Amino acid sequence: MDKQTSSWFTVQNVPENYIFPEEDRPGSLPIPICDTIPVISLGKSTSTEKVQEIMEACRKFRLFHVTDHGVPEAVIIDTMKALQDFFELPEDERAKIPSEGGCVYTSSSRFAKDGVHLWRDCLKHPCHPLEQCIHFWPEKPTEYRDSIAKYVGEIRKMSLKILELISIGLGLKAWYLGEISEVQILTANNYPACPDPSLTLGLLRHCDPSLITILYQGDIRGLQIVKDGQWIGVEALPNAFVVILGNQLEIISNGKLRSTEHRAVTNPSEARRSIATLVNPSPNCIVEPAEVLVDDLNPSLYEPTLYKDFVLHSRGFGAFTKSIQSYIKSET
Repeated sequence: MDKQTSSWFTVQNVPENYIFPEEDRPGSLPIPICDTIPVISLGKSTSTEKVQEIMEACRKFRLFHVTDHGVPEAVIIDTMKALQDFFELPEDERAKIPSEGGCVYTSSSRFAKDGVHLWRDCLKHPCHPLEQCIHFWPEKPTEYRDSIAKYVGEIRKMSLKILELISIGLGLKAWYLGEISEVQILTANNYPACPDPSLTLGLLRHCDPSLITILYQGDIRGLQIVKDGQWIGVEALPNAFVVILGNQLEIISNGKLRSTEHRAVTNPSEARRSIATLVNPSPNCIVEPAEVLVDDLNPSLYEPTLYKDFVLHSRGFGAFTKSIQSYIKSET
């Protein structure tokens, strides 16, 4: 096990307050790893074939892997090292982070969903526009701000490229989705090794309140999605990202694309860290089906809603909701 300074997870059995109800827990039956989830190279991102590949993946799986994404491997390595160093700080150091500007740290031992604790420690904060939020990020470890700033800059460029391809695939102007994606929320997760992964979860079943989410899993799998009513596992591919469709893309596409139900599971032998970047509309953006996707045969399925109102009235997003709510309040 990686060196850790927290102690809530150093147990031989899963504590009762970490055991989820049977209908929520993973159970002991093996979940198959799906080997047909599309792996899409972004190397030639303007080709018609690339758009078709992405749209097929969106419709069939509601997520896909991307490779040849342009994010330097060194940036990814430095980012994951910064996250490791953060989660290895003493608990009292991590807890000192002020909840200003949308920065939220939640230790598993201090956060529970309906009385049950997730098997996870988590750090969330806004990361775009960078100059407005970087001074709220953790000061320790000392490399955190520099490493994360480089990472989110690269993720920003990649996400705009992906949103352009999806916009074209939906029949929208190429800039349509990118123009409204002004806010990013970074979620860094630490899932310690668990003595019995069948009983608990790192993250409950949910859909993201984003346009898309860019997830880096590292080398250890733990992401599972619902496909045709069944849970399937998503492989952790080397130097690849997973693109997950969110609620806002479902609304804008008028249901042509659907958000991805997913969860995070643990494993008994290794700690796992992941980093997700949620690409969202700006707080004051009115989210509604794109006008060109609505007609007499395809009436609007969703009412126009300010994104900040969607978030402020959402339930079940935990620390994400606290993070984006805090950010929104700082902007108004």
